[in-house]
Amino acid sequence: MSADAATIRQALRDNQEEPEGPARNARAERLLTEAEQSGDAALLVEALVHQLQVYNYSSEKDKMFVPFARLLRLWDERPGDFDPFMTHHLFWMFKWVSSSMVDQPHIPLASIEKWQGEMEHRYRLAGHSERAVRQGELEIARHLGDLERAGRAYTAWQAADRDRMANCHACELHEQGSWQALRGLDEEALTAWAPVLEGEHTCAHEPHAVLAASLLPLLRTGCAEQARANHLRGYRMVRPMESMRYSVALHVEFCALTGNEPRALEILADRPAYFTDSGNPGSLMDFLAVTAVLMDRLTELGHGAQSVPGPAGTGWTAASLGVEARTQALALAARFDARNGNGYVGEQVRERLARRPLLDRLPLGVRAVRLAAPSAPPASAVAPAAAEAAQDLAGLLAEAHRLSDAQHPDAGSAWRAVAERAEKSGEADALTAHDRANVEDHRAMDGSLPPAEAVEAFRTAARLYEAAGDRGEAVAADARRVFLHSMEDGAADEALTEIEPLVDLALALHTEGGATGRQASGVLVCRARILQQRMFRAADEEATDAAVAALGQAAHEVLAFAEPLRARDKVATRISEALGFLADVAAYQGDGPGAAELYARAAAEVHAAELPWYAVEYESRTARLAAQLDDHETAEGAARAALEHGGTSLAAPGRARLHLQLAEVLAAKGQFAEATEHALDAAHWADEAGESESLGVYARHQLGGWLLRLGRAAEAAAVLEAVLPDVSAEDHGEGMVVQTLWWLGDGLSALGEPRAAAEYWLRAADVARGWPEQHDHAMLAQLAGQALYRAELAPEAERAYERAGELWRALGDVPALVRTLRVRAWNAAREGQPGLDAARAFMAAAERECEGPQLRVELADTYHQTAELLAHAYEGEPGEAADDPARVAYEEALGYAGRASAAFHEAGPGHLDRRTAADLTAAWLEAGLGRADAALRRAAEVLAAYEGVPAGTDETVDARRSAAESVRGYATGAAEGA
Repeated sequence: MSADAATIRQALRDNQEEPEGPARNARAERLLTEAEQSGDAALLVEALVHQLQVYNYSSEKDKMFVPFARLLRLWDERPGDFDPFMTHHLFWMFKWVSSSMVDQPHIPLASIEKWQGEMEHRYRLAGHSERAVRQGELEIARHLGDLERAGRAYTAWQAADRDRMANCHACELHEQGSWQALRGLDEEALTAWAPVLEGEHTCAHEPHAVLAASLLPLLRTGCAEQARANHLRGYRMVRPMESMRYSVALHVEFCALTGNEPRALEILADRPAYFTDSGNPGSLMDFLAVTAVLMDRLTELGHGAQSVPGPAGTGWTAASLGVEARTQALALAARFDARNGNGYVGEQVRERLARRPLLDRLPLGVRAVRLAAPSAPPASAVAPAAAEAAQDLAGLLAEAHRLSDAQHPDAGSAWRAVAERAEKSGEADALTAHDRANVEDHRAMDGSLPPAEAVEAFRTAARLYEAAGDRGEAVAADARRVFLHSMEDGAADEALTEIEPLVDLALALHTEGGATGRQASGVLVCRARILQQRMFRAADEEATDAAVAALGQAAHEVLAFAEPLRARDKVATRISEALGFLADVAAYQGDGPGAAELYARAAAEVHAAELPWYAVEYESRTARLAAQLDDHETAEGAARAALEHGGTSLAAPGRARLHLQLAEVLAAKGQFAEATEHALDAAHWADEAGESESLGVYARHQLGGWLLRLGRAAEAAAVLEAVLPDVSAEDHGEGMVVQTLWWLGDGLSALGEPRAAAEYWLRAADVARGWPEQHDHAMLAQLAGQALYRAELAPEAERAYERAGELWRALGDVPALVRTLRVRAWNAAREGQPGLDAARAFMAAAERECEGPQLRVELADTYHQTAELLAHAYEGEPGEAADDPARVAYEEALGYAGRASAAFHEAGPGHLDRRTAADLTAAWLEAGLGRADAALRRAAEVLAAYEGVPAGTDETVDARRSAAESVRGYATGAAEGA
């Protein structure tokens, strides 16, 4: 082999490991040219095979047919240039070429059938099973919509023997499930896919594709939670793979049909080239079709003017991209139908374009960019709006008064509907002064106005109530204005001065019959609220104590006034709020149980009055306080009650907080599965409330950690990767930054991505470097070292372990330091690293650290690992000569194994399993040195150590016995051979 040929072959191998895409394809083309110029026929075959591989797994699939034809011609002319490995590749790639032709509408159907027949002929001549041939026929028949032929091909495929040309189990199961799904048999499809989804069968592109294919069948069979999990896991897998546009399209479609339109837009933005890559027209058609589905959905929701990602060079809106994508998808379908001589592909595309959402909302746990405010009313809002318009002003007024009298939280919406109807219909004059006062009063109370406007609305309401002759409600509205003013910085004292004459007036009016007990007690409550604001804003402890005392007194005054009126004057909410104030006072004074009792009484008061929605705040506080007292049962019950009683009337921020509160309580009880469900809801409602960057970040952070606790590493990684950019030391604290990075490293490690895990652990370690307590810093450096070792990045692993070792030494954690030194020894012994002498030095350093009986087990472990390290340094059997290097190493290793066994014995019976492991190492070393009798004796000692332990009751015991029998078999055979 020439040096040039060797260089090209290495370059081909290196290019195979590069990411999919045009850059890899271009390198393959250059390498093919170099292979042609080398004059090495076998190298040319390898370069052509490589080019086919990279084209097949890229956006330039249409380029694979010419090199394959050339490769086939070379086979026909000079089969001797193909070694067995390249021969296998040639026949294997026949499947790719044949099946890929259906996605190219410029290739005539006759040519596709000809190539399929050619494949069948050549497979038969080569002695291969027809299994792969029939699977290829199934794909052609499915594309044509010839389901009768497809059924025959499916049956023949399943009946044929599996051989080396059959697709891998994972890919075959994908195709089997897809056939069932096409026939409308979702349950059967999911059953076929189960071994792939569960990891029993995998390959380079599975379960990636099956995860995407399973999304809609799972939704249609009611398995929304599993669909969400498969989306999070699956999109993360296909995102970096250029060749998987069809699977990405399925993820876009899933999001569009589950109320996750913003997430779908982010997926579109990830790969703008997907809109224009023309190497696979079939997958382009599918991608454009689901893009149109998404854009139509956005337009339907009133976001037609929303700016969206699309083909480069044009500023797209949802409406314009929807038209373009639909037009192009149907045009491609028409090309396929013209080629195929029927309308099947167009029918399939039109069916897809007509799909409707399967769920209104499925929280995913990952943040997506919020959509702009709708530019037009959603289509779904047209019917309710029309219904409202059909109701006359008198009917709306009656409903508003009814809800106000019932103290219902929907009263504000009802008065807003009255105002809108009056304005639109020109009936404003039909509203009385009292009606207009109610409109302004509720407008001020609903929280939608800026504070200054709300203050003015209360002022207007008070004036209108006065004009209507309702002096009691006028003073109550004025008190609400003053309370709102007190919430401004520095305004509490001024508000307190302003509220006192209103209190006097309200009480006087009540005495005279000019104000109801509810109105007068409302003014007293406003005074207490102002005192509460003063407590929140007190500058020092003395001022806080004074404010707390004043709040307690004001609360008692509310109770003294309202309790005698409870039977006749609708004052339950006033009593409840006063009890809540007293609970706040008790909590401030450190009386947790007393505060919890008062919050419970506050909730019970409004429940007794059949006003459960007013109990939500007190139940939420009870939950929070009980959780702080580690009374998780009470906390859970109160949190669930708050969610139940809040119902649909809760605004998005409150709903988000309640879901998160319940999630945290459940997690504290170890109920992580349900905790994740509430964390998902918390994240969703935080997004709805515009609090994605605050409450939403915390909910997603917690969600990622809980998913990890459940062993759902793929979902956890997706959630944590999405939330990480939003977590900052400035807004959330360094602790949350480190925890997010740490969890993400844990998740990626569990997913078999050690290099990426190490990167996150090292980032976390760099943050923790500046903390006063350095244990986390040391642990993170250690974890990074382990991950880098697993990733076979030995120099990087050594640096991480060295850093960890220094930290363990500084912390005085000798066992951790010893374990670090041992793994550094193994790392040093790797190929290309310092070698055995350096490894010995690390093990010797570990020995020196193990002083004292408390470290006897660590010393024994060090002896045992030294023995294994020395034995592994030499491959093959030791020679007979006394100075043979392997024999010398085995003898030294045997001494260390013996010392390990003795040390474990001294450590006590609790370390029997570790002692027998050392004994077995010694037994194998004895056998390797040709000492069969000694090996047999040591094996017998291991078996004797477990005498009386029934088989199958202890996995470690069973493993030791099996290993001892293996030693006996080997040593006996060696003795007989001698």
